[in-house]
Amino acid sequence: MAKSEPEDKRRNRVSRLGEALGGVLDPVFSKRGFASREIMTNWAVIAPSIYKDVTFPDKLQWRRNAGDEGGTLFLRCAEGQRLAVSHDADLIAGSVNRYFGYVLVQSVKLSAEPFTPRSAPRGEAPAEPDAETQAEIDAQLKELPDEELKSALKRLGLGLKTRR
Repeated sequence: MAKSEPEDKRRNRVSRLGEALGGVLDPVFSKRGFASREIMTNWAVIAPSIYKDVTFPDKLQWRRNAGDEGGTLFLRCAEGQRLAVSHDADLIAGSVNRYFGYVLVQSVKLSAEPFTPRSAPRGEAPAEPDAETQAEIDAQLKELPDEELKSALKRLGLGLKTRR
């Protein structure tokens, strides 16, 4: 009976960035008390809608000999929202626990670390180019004989000119 070959774990295959960095980032998350990066990557889904853009998890701290009780979630928070977040701490803890299906967070506290807002959501429609911009790009590309290349360069030029 022949031995089966182990699965080929080639490094030159296409993989997603999250997959490639997963092993690198896991020790960083574990130092902050997170067993996985799920709470960080899905915070916009987990958090109550009024707090998803003004808060972000900083660390999860576990008490010694706490048994089945959850930990304390420390949140980074925008300056103008600190009072509201501290008032709705139970609401936020409930949202996290509901997402995971068990009591992960017993209490929510504010972190002393500064809050930095995330980038704008993807899917934002680019601005429409004006007629002058389109004419300028068409004039620069009129000498190209290849229509496919001309179309690609036109899309690139319009994208760069209308970038916010």
